[in-house]
Amino acid sequence: MKAMLIDENKNLVWSDVPDPVIKDDEVLVKIHAAALNRADLLQRQGKYPSPPGCPEWMGLEVAGIIEAVGKDVTNWNIGDKVCALLGGGGYAEYVAVKYDMLMPIPNGLTMEEAAALPEAYATSYLNLFIEGHLEAGQTAFIPAGASGLASVAIPMAKAFGARVITSVLSDEIAKKIEWLGADIIINSTKECVEEILKAEEENGTPVNVSMDCLSGETLGKSLPYMARGGYWIVISTLAGTETNVLLRPLLTKGLHLVGSMLRNRTPAFKAYILSQLVEKVWPKIESGEIKPSIYKVLPMSEALEAHAILERSENIGKVVLRVC
Repeated sequence: MKAMLIDENKNLVWSDVPDPVIKDDEVLVKIHAAALNRADLLQRQGKYPSPPGCPEWMGLEVAGIIEAVGKDVTNWNIGDKVCALLGGGGYAEYVAVKYDMLMPIPNGLTMEEAAALPEAYATSYLNLFIEGHLEAGQTAFIPAGASGLASVAIPMAKAFGARVITSVLSDEIAKKIEWLGADIIINSTKECVEEILKAEEENGTPVNVSMDCLSGETLGKSLPYMARGGYWIVISTLAGTETNVLLRPLLTKGLHLVGSMLRNRTPAFKAYILSQLVEKVWPKIESGEIKPSIYKVLPMSEALEAHAILERSENIGKVVLRVC
């Protein structure tokens, strides 16, 4: 089969690789579409290798059709349309997937839309509802509102009854993401995030949960204005790896500062998250309450341009590669 390898110059090369051999508890998926994540960019730079036992090439989420099943697999059949969460290996024609890393494609979605679900939706659900304990009526702060992840997390939080605050870098971007439904969009180039969050606390609507991919100085400045018992979930550090945290508010308000990564969770816990998505989120997708946000679909031959879109932070929504 073919897979997208990285050469010594960090170029992407569609290359021949051995066909996957499935284990007894795995299925073979013929990949139709693979969605991009910023982790792919890091992996291409040599900073985020696939976990042991996973293919060396990139790709954390795919959609396709099952072509073979292991002898111990009883809940999936040849011909089933599925999307899958992977440790790696999605930029390819085929992938072997353990049975519990698969989900049915929600009714009405294309392969490209389904490919954009597993990683982003699992990350959002994990950090908003499992780590963050978000409840209806509470307020969530989800910065970087133009990111592919925020395009999932904001509508998801809204669909479950939360109020949402986000941040962007310009008024132009703010207009482009209005359709996501955030209640407040902060232009952080001319508004002070922590001052807005302070005003929200004074108005009786403090942040209960933050799913923060930026971090940096703003984290420490904003933390004191959270609701009592609030959860600030750090999922990345795109705006900086250092901040100054005042410990007194952390202590007196009983705040939780939590580091969270989906990638290092156990397979069993990832399977639990996926089961929760199918049970609780898939019905909202099928009803239209939550809609996958696709910025652009490109053929696998244009994977380099797809990466460039993410590098330029051009996309609002997910970028997807079509394999076949």
